[in-house]
Amino acid sequence: MPRIITLLTDFGYNDWFVGVMKGVITSIAPESLIIDITHNIKPGDIRSAAFNLMVSYRFFPKGSIHVVVVDPGVGTARKAIVVQTEDMIFIGPDNGVLSWALESTDICRIIELQNPKWFLKNVSNTFHGRDIFAPVAAHIANGIDIQEFGPTVSDYFKLPFPEPTISNYNVTGEILLIDRFGNGITNITDSHLLRTKLEKYKFFANSKFVGRIQQSYGTVPAGKPLVLKGSTGFYEICVNSGSAASMFNLEPKSPVTALLD
Repeated sequence: MPRIITLLTDFGYNDWFVGVMKGVITSIAPESLIIDITHNIKPGDIRSAAFNLMVSYRFFPKGSIHVVVVDPGVGTARKAIVVQTEDMIFIGPDNGVLSWALESTDICRIIELQNPKWFLKNVSNTFHGRDIFAPVAAHIANGIDIQEFGPTVSDYFKLPFPEPTISNYNVTGEILLIDRFGNGITNITDSHLLRTKLEKYKFFANSKFVGRIQQSYGTVPAGKPLVLKGSTGFYEICVNSGSAASMFNLEPKSPVTALLD
């Protein structure tokens, strides 16, 4: 069975970056199966990339190799790492982009990528996705043990996750991500709400009333706002057949409150 390598970057599709990374991988590990998670992360948006990885990696088979390149510190002293968990491998810059996913895994080893034997020659200071992360992923797919790439390190940089605050069953959270439909994905889950009184919560975004939790978009008329539990398990500020981001002027970190009525 071919080894799966996923790619998650902020490179977009207008330039050669993604294609060249795939070329490097297939030159070294021609039988690998490359799957794009997304390349539409806003440039340099580590938090968005961390969220996308966190909600997607677990849907891939055991043994998958996840390569994340959202790397505004490329060429600086920031470390490059490969992390082996019980089920998967994660590769990327040590800037927090891997951390939200890693927090829910059992980590076996963390290796700093230092051995140039496994990189491309003449490593660029601006494209470690091509010169370091892609070849390392390909060599792992070919069976190279991660210890070959450098020394073991004890920890990785953790991007703080914005946990909601709770007071008298009222929850104060924020928007984590705006998806392409204009839905505002919050950091609020069932664990923050009284599950026996979900229908009693009123949600506000940017201090504007949104509505109550519904079961589907179609439970409100087109153009009307609502709150849904999304496929990731986080509650979302939505508009049926419209954009909640536009209606409520949402962006990442916009405040969201859930008040128990």
